[in-house]
Amino acid sequence: MKGLLYRGARDIAYGDAPEPMPEDTRSAIVKVTACGICGSDLHIYQGHGFSEQTGYCVGHEAVGEIVETGSGVSRFRTGDKVMISAAVGCGSCPSCMAGNMNACEIRGGRCYGLGPGLQGVQSDYAMVPVADFGLAKIPDGVSEDQAVLLTDNLPTAWHGLKGADIKPGSTVAVVGCGPIGLMAVEGAYLMGAARVYAVDLVPERRAMAETLGAIGLDSSEAKAVIEEQTKGRMCDSVVECVGADPAIHLALKLAKASGTVSCIGVNQSMDFKFPMALAFIKNLTFRTGTCSVPEHWHELIPLVQAGKLKPERTISHHMPLSEGAEAYRMFDARENGAMKMILKP
Repeated sequence: MKGLLYRGARDIAYGDAPEPMPEDTRSAIVKVTACGICGSDLHIYQGHGFSEQTGYCVGHEAVGEIVETGSGVSRFRTGDKVMISAAVGCGSCPSCMAGNMNACEIRGGRCYGLGPGLQGVQSDYAMVPVADFGLAKIPDGVSEDQAVLLTDNLPTAWHGLKGADIKPGSTVAVVGCGPIGLMAVEGAYLMGAARVYAVDLVPERRAMAETLGAIGLDSSEAKAVIEEQTKGRMCDSVVECVGADPAIHLALKLAKASGTVSCIGVNQSMDFKFPMALAFIKNLTFRTGTCSVPEHWHELIPLVQAGKLKPERTISHHMPLSEGAEAYRMFDARENGAMKMILKP
């Protein structure tokens, strides 16, 4: 089969990928019909991946049709159209059975496409371990594009918002307005935010946030403007969606005294200097961590079906999987308005 393979820094190639083999009787094989490039995939693309090995298939966002199930799969059958959770757990411990796969008590949480241990889903076919817990049927009223975004991006944005302690009437800042940041802007209003500041270096992304009702600010002006407009109070909640050291530092500065900062951007630095004195003096609550996708589906699916959340607005390009290398290059360079890239095998 074909897939997108990581061969080194800024070298993603479309080529022959390993055929998916069931992990055990609880596995399913899915024919991928659409997959997405996530912002965290750029860490791998840029050579700052989670594995030193090369040659593995990348990607962790996909939907498709089941073509094979093991004897231990009871909730799905061949022909079902499904979305694949980016988060993978054991499926049998209390945490996994409650939907919190990141707190898996047996194997620990896993994710597709971070190394050869669990091949990625930017491919013709994907192996889904523990399928009964790692899949969901694409519901009526949810498009294929929306389903792709429900496999990781939208739940991640929602996870960040819930961690930010947003209450009706809150003033919220979202730092980083890529696809997840824009979904966080939309979701913040749904949670009752009265005012949302959208902070990003890219004017076009700020403009997109403004169409959602946010106040767009360049990162260089954000602290001064928010300080002036809130009369020094700053923001009740800040959602950080970048992961870079300067973005995290800025997020902490934008939060009010006794405010909350929810950091969902991926930071791989082992020597990040956390400004503990600032957090201590301001009595901040700081939360971080990855999202357990299935934990949020019961909330998000009805909101998407009702049109309350429209994550598909972040999609800028649909391209063939065979042009995946070019899609990565464009996304990395933010070229031609590249935002969310959807690939079709």
